[in-house]
Amino acid sequence: MDIARIRELRAAPLHTPSDLGEAAVKDIAAALTALLADSFALYLKTKNFHWHMSGPHFRDYHLLLDEQADQIFAITDDIAERARKIGGGTLRSIGQIARLQRLPDNDAEYVTPADMLAELADDNSRFVSLLRAVHELAAGHNDSATTSLVEVWIDEAERRTWFLFETGRAGN
Repeated sequence: MDIARIRELRAAPLHTPSDLGEAAVKDIAAALTALLADSFALYLKTKNFHWHMSGPHFRDYHLLLDEQADQIFAITDDIAERARKIGGGTLRSIGQIARLQRLPDNDAEYVTPADMLAELADDNSRFVSLLRAVHELAAGHNDSATTSLVEVWIDEAERRTWFLFETGRAGN
């Protein structure tokens, strides 16, 4: 290969071939990128609450949130790689995460353990809704690989929601 061709390839935009079609790639990659931003927002909030947990159930809550944060972080690479595999782009910066995330941050100096659990239960429930929307979009474009991945993530997020809800319930 000659030098001119090498330079031409280096300057070419990213283009991964996909049989999904241009509109499908654009729609699904954008939905996955927004989902990735939400994943990072949920991960960081979960770690924030893990780091700032206090009270008589500290150890149990601390370990629960650490486990959940690990699970959330584990899907981030799969989300980004799915967007790239189909020929789309994905996140490039923390600033882009901040612009795209739909789950709210919590920068409060102090949050009670009960409020932490309730807020994370709500965020995970909202995350399920966001996942379902991506699933519906991908199914509409006949993207079975994305729908299959999202189905697993829905189940995991529902489990996190359930654990947080049950853990935060007032005892009798």
